[in-house]
Amino acid sequence: MQRKSFSARTLDANALKSFAHPLRLRLYELLEEHGPSTATRLAALVGHNTGATSYHLRELARHEMIEAVPELGRGKEKYWRVVPGGFSYGEPPPDADTAGALAFLLDELVRQRGAELTRWREESDGTPEEWVQASGLGRRSLRLTAEETTGMRDEVFEVLERYRALSDRRISASPAAPGPGTAQVIVHFDVFPVGAGERDDA
Repeated sequence: MQRKSFSARTLDANALKSFAHPLRLRLYELLEEHGPSTATRLAALVGHNTGATSYHLRELARHEMIEAVPELGRGKEKYWRVVPGGFSYGEPPPDADTAGALAFLLDELVRQRGAELTRWREESDGTPEEWVQASGLGRRSLRLTAEETTGMRDEVFEVLERYRALSDRRISASPAAPGPGTAQVIVHFDVFPVGAGERDDA
């Protein structure tokens, strides 16, 4: 049974294989964090030349991961931003190459989770009190059925989608600068069974 998607699009096999590239992932992360930017600026951040960076940005754009922002460009200077709406990786692919790309992306997702949590622990002492109070870290271990777990997952994603849509509208209205009083807010949500494939001999 195909799971319900809460993203604007699901990456196809070609997009998965193209995205499974360390530099492209890093460029995507930087555009997420800093907003619209140019190949020249991004090249300086990643330590690559502008030509190579431009190529990888065009590859991301070819698979609709990012898009140009014409209203910000001057002359030949082109600004890029993340395409609003988000994306999902979809169901496990049947062929080995695409499955390998998906495995790489999932491993990178786990790495990114850890890096973002570590960054927050390091930055939290210097963060304004209103943002410290608004933040939260949580973990729960529950005894649920698969049906209950699916219901909980969908309810949480429905809430996240409301706020994603709010964020997308704000970014679209002012692509050059974030709205006053806002910050980039990271939300992690993972739900999975542990040991469900093990035989219960009790």
